[in-house]
Amino acid sequence: MTSRRSFIKTAATGSAAIVLPTFSVKAQVHQTQNRTVNKPIVLSTWNFGLQANGAAWEILQANGRALDAVEAGVRVPEADPNERSVGYGGRPDRDGRVTLDACIMDEQANIGSVACLEFIKHPISVARAVMEKTPHVMLVGDGALQFALSQGFPKENLLVPESEKEWKEWLKTSQYKPIVNIENHDTIGMIALDRQGNLSGACTTSGMAYKMHGRLGDSPIIGAGLYVDNEIGAATATGHGEEVIRIAGCHLVVELMRQGKTPQQACEEAVMRIVKLTKSRNKSLKDIQVGFIALDKQGNYGSYCIQGGFNYAVRDVSGSKLIDAPFYLK
Repeated sequence: MTSRRSFIKTAATGSAAIVLPTFSVKAQVHQTQNRTVNKPIVLSTWNFGLQANGAAWEILQANGRALDAVEAGVRVPEADPNERSVGYGGRPDRDGRVTLDACIMDEQANIGSVACLEFIKHPISVARAVMEKTPHVMLVGDGALQFALSQGFPKENLLVPESEKEWKEWLKTSQYKPIVNIENHDTIGMIALDRQGNLSGACTTSGMAYKMHGRLGDSPIIGAGLYVDNEIGAATATGHGEEVIRIAGCHLVVELMRQGKTPQQACEEAVMRIVKLTKSRNKSLKDIQVGFIALDKQGNYGSYCIQGGFNYAVRDVSGSKLIDAPFYLK
C-alpha cells in the first residue's frame, strides 16, 4: 500500500484524481440527476480509503448492512503496519505510547466509542462492542483496555520499528510541529449507504504524532469526527481535531444538509466556519488542515477542506475512484 508520506510527494505532480476503472473525475458537487438513489455507496478519507472501500463494498454489494461494511472497511488500515496514523503502526505520543481512538454509529443512532486505547489493533471493533454490549457510549484509557480484553481482543505491541525509529529521531528536538497532510491528519473516516437505504459511519485514528499523552482529537467524538442521521445523511472529518471539535463539525454538516444544502455546500460552510474562527483568534491557517466528506440519503456526496492535499475515495456501482477535494486556501 502506498504510504501517505509518499503519496503526498507524488500528488503534487499528479493529476487531480485517480480513477479505477479509467474515467475522468473532477472535484465537483456529485449529485444524482434523477430520482434514482445512488446505492449502495461508500466514501472514506485519504488514498488508503481505496482498499478500505474494497472491503466495505464486498459487504454492501452482497446486500449487507452499512454498519458491517464500515467496520470491515476501516479495519483494513487499522491492521496495516505501514500506515503511520491508524491502528497498528500508528505514530506514538511524545512518551512513545501508541494510543488509539475510534467511534462508530448506525442508522438507529446507536453509538460506541473508545479513546486513549493501547495495545489493541482494532479499536473500531472495540467501539462497536461498547455500542452493542454495554450501557455506555464511550470507554477510555485503561477501562477501555480492560473491556477489550474481557471481550477477547488480543493484547499486542502496536509500536512498529519504523514508528519507534521516527519517534526517537523526534526526541532529539522534541519540536511539536506536525506536518500538514502527513503527520497529523490521516484519520480514516468512512460513511456508507446500503441497499436498504440505511446509513452508518466509522472513524478511527492513532491521532496526532507526538501528542501529549491523553490528548483527544475529534475522531472518537460523535458529532465532531463522525455523525449519522438516517433521515438526512452522514459526515466524517479528518484533520486538526481541535478545530473540528470547536464547531461540532460533522453534526453541523448533517444539520446543514437538513436545512436543504447539498453535501458539497454543507462541507464548504463547515470549513468556512473554521476559517472564520481561526482568523478571529488571530491564528494562521497555513499549519491547519481540516477536511469533511458527506453523503446524503440519495447517494449524493461532496467534500471540502482548508488547503490542498486532502483526497477521498468513493466506491459505488460505477466503480472506484480517488478524488482530490476542493479547498479554500489557494
